[in-house]
Amino acid sequence: MCGRYRFTMEQCEEIAQIIQEVQSKFGTQAAEAVRQGEVTPGCKMPVLIASDEGPTPELMVWGFRTPKSMLINAKAETALEKPTFAESARYRHCVIPSTGFYESDGYKRRYHFTLPGEQALYMAGIYDVRGGVPCFCILTTAPNDSMREVHDRMPLVLEREQIEPWLYDMSVTEYFLSMTPPLLDKELLDAQIGLW
Repeated sequence: MCGRYRFTMEQCEEIAQIIQEVQSKFGTQAAEAVRQGEVTPGCKMPVLIASDEGPTPELMVWGFRTPKSMLINAKAETALEKPTFAESARYRHCVIPSTGFYESDGYKRRYHFTLPGEQALYMAGIYDVRGGVPCFCILTTAPNDSMREVHDRMPLVLEREQIEPWLYDMSVTEYFLSMTPPLLDKELLDAQIGLW
């Protein structure tokens, strides 16, 4: 699962470029409203979608609203079968730019995960329009060796060269949904210690 990620342009030229594109497309106010730092579900954030000019940022809310809840993640292994996600998984792919994501283990120790040697970390996602609101979900998959000791799910992280195939080539969807993400670096941030 992925319930928090990091989006910081000060750390990353690619993120700064995405913010500049958001500003030129939607205006300064929209760019300034983009959450910096820790991103939580329900935030309106830039995601990359396919366009004739190449991967292009759009502003979307994190989470698919349903009558009873908000779904922030979709399991890659079953996304093509679940009615809530199937059409988006087949036809509406997006990429969520970040500078890493957060996860806590069973002891409530919090970790920050990043892609080794890279300032940016890109996650595969799907998008839709629910109640007139463009929204996205992050795809998750089984953990690789860098995540297994912390959590039993992880985001479907993409290498840079996988961004355009994921966005533009729907014939490789099933390959991406079954692939193992690259190994990540993890940093222990803090432990949330309970008193009882």
